[in-house]
Amino acid sequence: MSPPENKISPLKNPITSLWGVGAERAAQLARLEIFTIEDLLLHRPKRYEDRRHFRKISELTKDEAFTARGKIVALGLKRFRGGSKSVFEIILDDGSARLHCRWWNLPFMENYFAMGDEVFVFGKLKETKPRTMDHPETEVIEGGEESFIHINRIAPVYPLTEGLPQRWLRGLIWRTLEKFETEIAEPKPAPDLKLFPTRANAVRMIHFPEELTDVEIARRRLALDEFIALQLEIQTRRKNFEARTKALPCGGNNWLMKPFLSRLGFKLTEAQTKVLREIRHDMNGKHPMRRLLQGDVGSGKTAVAACSALMAIESGFNVALMAPTEILAEQHFRNFKKWFEPLGIKVELQTGSRKTRGDGRWQMADGKRSPTSNSHLPSAIFIGTHALLTSGFDLPKLGLVIIDEQHKFGVAQREQLVRKGNYPHLLVMTATPIPRTLGLTLYGDLDVSVIDEMPGGRGKIKTFVRAADKVPKVFEFIREKLKAGRQVYVVYPRVEENAVGLKAVTKEFENLQKNLAPFRVGLLHGRLKSAEKENVMAEFRANKIHVLLSTSLIEVGVDVPNATVMLVENAEAFGLAQLHQLRGRIGRGAHESFCILISDAKNEESQARLKILEETNDGFKIAEADLKLRGPGELLGQQQSGLPKFRFGNLVEDLDLIRQARELTR
Repeated sequence: MSPPENKISPLKNPITSLWGVGAERAAQLARLEIFTIEDLLLHRPKRYEDRRHFRKISELTKDEAFTARGKIVALGLKRFRGGSKSVFEIILDDGSARLHCRWWNLPFMENYFAMGDEVFVFGKLKETKPRTMDHPETEVIEGGEESFIHINRIAPVYPLTEGLPQRWLRGLIWRTLEKFETEIAEPKPAPDLKLFPTRANAVRMIHFPEELTDVEIARRRLALDEFIALQLEIQTRRKNFEARTKALPCGGNNWLMKPFLSRLGFKLTEAQTKVLREIRHDMNGKHPMRRLLQGDVGSGKTAVAACSALMAIESGFNVALMAPTEILAEQHFRNFKKWFEPLGIKVELQTGSRKTRGDGRWQMADGKRSPTSNSHLPSAIFIGTHALLTSGFDLPKLGLVIIDEQHKFGVAQREQLVRKGNYPHLLVMTATPIPRTLGLTLYGDLDVSVIDEMPGGRGKIKTFVRAADKVPKVFEFIREKLKAGRQVYVVYPRVEENAVGLKAVTKEFENLQKNLAPFRVGLLHGRLKSAEKENVMAEFRANKIHVLLSTSLIEVGVDVPNATVMLVENAEAFGLAQLHQLRGRIGRGAHESFCILISDAKNEESQARLKILEETNDGFKIAEADLKLRGPGELLGQQQSGLPKFRFGNLVEDLDLIRQARELTR
């Protein structure tokens, strides 16, 4: 007997299969991304009104928003300025006082109310004499058999779209839940029902809680289901990848590694050595390595990348290293040339200003050409920017792909480079520590290594937040450091002035030259030509330029050990992780270093962010704080495309649920 076919859940039926949902309503619901019955049942309320308890209108204050109810005793629409402007107003009375509710330039609001209507109103007073609310949320109280859904209970208030009444949507969800609650099944694997309500109960509780405490219980259960679905998808993707791929043998045999380490000039930390063992294990394994390497700024990721590259090169394969900016690619090029050319390894550079020849031959660093066929080209490392992705650029016998500062690239770009070879090993690196919740979700298909130890012999970094009126004293301090032979970074948020109050590098260049004469100031920003940028950086590295004035272009990869001061103007204009990256440009030598953040920001969030930087140099603590303050959307940038939209899951607070989901799906 053949097994029964999988029954398609009625929850997958279109929303139009519900009574009362015609084409117009379906179009409105589609704007809320509600297309199926399941979408409707998972449409999360934005808040709740406890309609068992109201504030008397006489008790309303300007401090916070409240729910009140009253009867319309007056209403009217007033037009002015020739009819182009209007205000519609209703006046409510609950026996204790009157409340004026106004809607500016929304004349159609008069269609929703009639004299004598009982109305719920939610909002905050704008004025107290008379008591007035502008654009409050309202709902007309109607009788009928469904009135119990809307009054004398904790009522859900949903996100809406134009033309869709709150009361109609609440009634639709109630009726749909009554009919389909028994069809809401447990996922596989299911969580422990001793610790959580059933999924069906959670859906009812999220819409119609008996107590407000039920809402968070229900949210956590539904969030766990989302994380379980995501972890299953991640693991399925990983299993499918491993089933169709076979690893290239890139573990190496140390014949290049030993002389490299002996010439390096410093000993690897225990953390670096531990990570290299993990990488070697992967590159000797059955499946291609997919590993994320996290390490705070200055922790020595580049040396680990070099050792990983040597493993592949020892095994007869080529390596590609992609960086987000030409400055960082050029710096990697210099480092790897210094390290690898004495070992007989070719180091090539591919950026927007240096490309392969049109005849399919590679332009070498010394100007000579070499064919790109496997038989003629010895193992090499190709370093570049997005230029490595160009269709005409061939990467023969590619064994390892290294992506630096991976958060600057999209998932698609990462895959595009990997597809240049036959499933090469992949090492993605970041000096912007990833909060643990994002590490377990966005990067859940990668194994994670962490360099949690800094190399010895580095000077301490002290961070200070100062108001703009302290800038003259700051410049006195900078001049002292310059006289002592140190170098300085000065960072402004913009290239040119285009926002009130935000300083720009081009405008401040002359001021800085006058303030810091006779010390030489260099200017660096993204609009300069590649050759100009490289010339400025070369002179700064050689201490011919003493002060480098720049935008945030220098946030990654710039390594000048003699630079000991980082001054950031309008620091509130930068993200926490970005400021931490900028701070990482100093403290790379033996001298004590100073990061000075100039800000006159008055809002509490900006002040809290900058205070965190004063209190800690730990990038992982800073990343967690940044996630809490700004949420995942801004942190992820291009990578946001790699993460599903959670209705109930909270990437700031739900680490315990993400871990439970991971354990359940192993």
